[in-house]
Amino acid sequence: MADEFDIIRTYFAPLATTPGALGLTDDAAIFAAQPGFEHVVTTDAIVQGVHFLDDETPANIAAKLVGSNLSDLASMGAIPVGFTLACAWPKATPDAFIKDFAASLKPWVEDYQFPLLGGDTVSTPGPLVFSLTAIGAVKTGTALTRGGAKPGDTVYVTGTIGDGALGLDAARGALEDLTQEDQAFLADRYRVPKPRVQAGQGLIGQAHAAIDISDGLIQDLGHIADVSGVHIEINADAVPLSSAAKSALALDHSLINRVLGGGDDYELAFTADAPPTGLDVPITAIGRVRAETASVQVIKDGVPLKLQTLGFQHFA
Repeated sequence: MADEFDIIRTYFAPLATTPGALGLTDDAAIFAAQPGFEHVVTTDAIVQGVHFLDDETPANIAAKLVGSNLSDLASMGAIPVGFTLACAWPKATPDAFIKDFAASLKPWVEDYQFPLLGGDTVSTPGPLVFSLTAIGAVKTGTALTRGGAKPGDTVYVTGTIGDGALGLDAARGALEDLTQEDQAFLADRYRVPKPRVQAGQGLIGQAHAAIDISDGLIQDLGHIADVSGVHIEINADAVPLSSAAKSALALDHSLINRVLGGGDDYELAFTADAPPTGLDVPITAIGRVRAETASVQVIKDGVPLKLQTLGFQHFA
């Protein structure tokens, strides 16, 4: 493997497309918020064998890393500004793998106008580890948060739910009774997040509270319930499913636990007092906000549904 400075200069400096990154030749980047805006900052780490499979491709690792962080910016309605990146490479990592990983970041940099600003490159005796800090911007005082849900609000989600968790099962070969087409669709949904950046920006001024669905629909809605001090009631039969997820549930009804509590969807869940307009993605009403003790309850076929898992826990 090439040394740290060759790796930075050869593979990552071309991604530092904003002048303030100084070509990654200095100690830090320089940038300023536009007048009337404030910055939104989030950091996520992904670890080989925990957040992506041991034999995952560089392109899919890059997609999970950048897509999950952009999803956090989307949940607050932020415009992407740039990111810093820390990479811990096992010493045996081939240069070709690093080259492919960096090349796979380029479409995200270009498509979302999301340049690399800096970071760190180190070696490790352990698994691959990446940490990305994403920086966004919103007009001052307008950022969406988890704390604004109001009794009487409707709960909405974008896109379809459960594909990420079922996609991990498909990637591991655990859904062999599904068609190859359905398995491939679900595995792709797990591997390549589609962050709802434009939708998040469109929700500013329309949504009262929002969160991205990364650890599981019910657990993530629980964060809104806790911070807002409200009760959220979800109708399981209203949760939107892809045709592949419907096929999986038809074969095994117990997979409802994976759909509602599995995570890795990177859709948005939000509350509003009226259906939002002008979004670039389908939305579905799935429940109501009530003025009761902070909690989430799932109703299916008119009765409470007890789930085995509410969401992903790192330290469970």
